[in-house]
Amino acid sequence: MRILKKEDWFHRDGFPICVTRRDPQRPFGLHAHEFSEIVLVTGGAGQHVTGEDSWPLAVGDVFVIGSGRPHDYLNLDDLSLINVMFDPDSLSLRLHDLHTLPGYHALFHLEPAWRKRHKFDSRLQLSAVEMEQAIRFVDDLDAELESRSPGFRFLAMAAFMSLVGCLSRCYGRQGNAATSSLLDIAETISYLEKNFTQPIQLDYLVRVSGMSRRSFLRAFESVMGCSPISHLIRLRIDQACELLRTTEESVTDIAMQTGFNDSNYFSRQFRRQMNCTPRQYRSRPQP
Repeated sequence: MRILKKEDWFHRDGFPICVTRRDPQRPFGLHAHEFSEIVLVTGGAGQHVTGEDSWPLAVGDVFVIGSGRPHDYLNLDDLSLINVMFDPDSLSLRLHDLHTLPGYHALFHLEPAWRKRHKFDSRLQLSAVEMEQAIRFVDDLDAELESRSPGFRFLAMAAFMSLVGCLSRCYGRQGNAATSSLLDIAETISYLEKNFTQPIQLDYLVRVSGMSRRSFLRAFESVMGCSPISHLIRLRIDQACELLRTTEESVTDIAMQTGFNDSNYFSRQFRRQMNCTPRQYRSRPQP
């Protein structure tokens, strides 16, 4: 199986986004990437295969392929694709309030993880109007990447973020059973992202999800790789790190601001996550 390398696709200046258009898509062979990819189906039909499964593709389908995921396209019938390739580890991407959109979590994290279970039924399916809007953002992104004019990084990033935001909103408007189940989990993730400094009970998250307690915990852990409470603590520690880097507030005050009612418990959790104390973290040279 071929592994597509970053250096073979991204520009030599290191900017970690590129766009390719396949019109039509040709047989490529089973392959994986060292980067992630947003795929928009703009014409024709075909099969998306992973080596284990295959699913039909139609105009309007949008899905995300993470790094290291084998895939290919077969039974091509004038299939046309736009691939927006990006390296999330290299992007200096400030999400601002994007994480408050359940559709963002569903499209970029949940659907790829549950694709096999849902048999691709939870993919994003854009209307003609929505696809037209998404393609406008891709065109803006592509134009900046082609020109490489002064300021292109800023404008390309703006176009990329507009595309991600647009697709996330569109996913949130999906109405079928498969997408609804993902959005139920995504609602709890968004709730945690928005309210992590507040007291949060597991029972409340279960109610938000609309699932049984056991099903919710299993679904959350299968996607996020940890329990809801562990994710909550991670969010609080991340915010504490930001405050330690950017303010002179005391460790106790930062603990209280980030949802920890006990500074000793905060310090224990911080050491567990960061392998150092809050004070040691603050004293480190910052990049």
